[in-house]
Amino acid sequence: MSHVLSAVAWPYTNGPRHIGHVAGFGVPSDVFSRYMRMAGHDVLMVSGTDEHGTPILVLAEQEGMTPQQVADKYNEIIATDLTDLGLSYDLFTRTSTRNHHAVVQEMFETCRRNGYMVEQTTNGAISPSTRRTLPDRFIEGTCPICGYDSARGDQCDNCGNQLDPTDLINPRSKINGEAPEFIETQHFFLDLPALADALGEWLDEREASGEWRPNVIKFSKNILNEIRPRAMTRDIDWGIEVPVEGWETKRFYVWFDAVIGYLSASIEWARRRGEPDRWRDWWNAADARSCYFMGKDNIVFHSQIWPAELLAYGGKGDRGGEPGPYGELNLPTEVVSSEFLTMEGKQFSTSRKHVIYVQDMIERYGADPLRYFIIAAGPENQDSNFTWDEFVQRNNSELVAGWGNLVNRTASMIAKQFGEIPTPSALEEVDQQVLDTVANTFASVGDNLSRHRQKAALVDAMRAVGEVNRYVSDTEPFKLKADDQRERLSTVLHTLVQCVSDLNTILAPFLPHASNRVHLVLGGGGELIPMPRLEQVTDLDDPSRSYPIITGDYSATPRWERVAVVPGTPIAKPSPVFVKLDPSVIEEERRRLLGEDDDT
Repeated sequence: MSHVLSAVAWPYTNGPRHIGHVAGFGVPSDVFSRYMRMAGHDVLMVSGTDEHGTPILVLAEQEGMTPQQVADKYNEIIATDLTDLGLSYDLFTRTSTRNHHAVVQEMFETCRRNGYMVEQTTNGAISPSTRRTLPDRFIEGTCPICGYDSARGDQCDNCGNQLDPTDLINPRSKINGEAPEFIETQHFFLDLPALADALGEWLDEREASGEWRPNVIKFSKNILNEIRPRAMTRDIDWGIEVPVEGWETKRFYVWFDAVIGYLSASIEWARRRGEPDRWRDWWNAADARSCYFMGKDNIVFHSQIWPAELLAYGGKGDRGGEPGPYGELNLPTEVVSSEFLTMEGKQFSTSRKHVIYVQDMIERYGADPLRYFIIAAGPENQDSNFTWDEFVQRNNSELVAGWGNLVNRTASMIAKQFGEIPTPSALEEVDQQVLDTVANTFASVGDNLSRHRQKAALVDAMRAVGEVNRYVSDTEPFKLKADDQRERLSTVLHTLVQCVSDLNTILAPFLPHASNRVHLVLGGGGELIPMPRLEQVTDLDDPSRSYPIITGDYSATPRWERVAVVPGTPIAKPSPVFVKLDPSVIEEERRRLLGEDDDT
């Protein structure tokens, strides 16, 4: 057993999550975490809502609320979305907790003491009309390196180079389109050049391991070529205070504080368990593994900024230094970045209402069909496109006609012929072959899941479903009606229910809600794999504040192995596990989108 940290990107509290969001950070991280628990590893899956920065101030003004009220509103909505999707967080918290503030300030103070936080005068962007700071990501313009006309003030998504807003040609505010005004201001900068050699050595090790996706390692090494100091504070009054005299009007850059959330959430989780040092098993132990999940637009912060903060905290750069009280902290083992998901050929856009919200999908179609689509057709290694045609087709032909039909006819035949799982007689070659095929699928699916090849893993699992369906066609148990065929019928149906039980275990990381329903169909209690729960808690360091967290007890997670079914287990006539969708859904959903677009 090893300790595995699943560090999941922090959704920003500016609205409900749409399916493009969870295709990048949500579902892939949960499938991996559930599998690793089943494989016997001690998994800590953490995240929370990211709540600071200028965009929250802008949204608060639009909605007539305080920034904290806006953060509270969308924190609850997002936590509900992710719980209903079945994401098995050990702790999903938020960046406005006192615990998080304290951890961020400690990280800063040690990095500063080690010499990696330097004061510099810079040109800061503000809105001429509001005099409010414009964050880098809210400024667009033409990239001076490649000419891309929609480069952001922090990086160009086209060529991957790190930028400052002052680098852009014809910069403009994404909030109101006006040209930003640049004024001189003092900030703390993370001295990335002093950490460049250490970052390069770490990336070389990661490349040699062969564990990173090629697009991630290539992008990460490219951004080292133009590395320069990066501002870690902002002129803003919403965020975490800078614990330095004279800096009372400034706050930490949201991307300095958000990535520290992986550590602060781990510390909060340990404190809530009454084991305040337990987080160290994932952060200080040399043999612990950490996997960070996100969309590709966040790679730079996880393969450069966050590792640089960790190295600076540990005194591992050119300036040397000593670790703070958290000790030497582990750098990411893997940065697992997904590409982008579009919808019906267009980018998701909440402003244009070209969007499908997670909660709407769950209410209309259930969580597992969405989870299945994201893994089967999602943006694992390349941009992909969600279409209603493909969603309906995959639901009906793969989930309903493939897996659901296999479960249903297995249980129906057993219920009708025996009422319980029958006792087998001697196996024939065809029986042993299908049992071996399914047994071998544990290894192939598990190997792919451990290496973040979830699409390939699901293909293997569904291929085995097809083999078991073929076994039914070959053995034709529905024709074994004579008295002298009773023994053979018992053997075939026992073999069949064993295969279905095994496949349900294999599919559980992908389809946790359905796996519990299948478990019930097969005579179990319907609680094969634990699910997360939403729980209201009090801030550990401020009794006046309370907020919802996602947590759960995953100790009853089943093992990644065959468990022999028990003859005599009652099997009743089943209800369908999945719902077939009428093709009319496709046009209904397209009309819904068009109708919303027409209202804008």
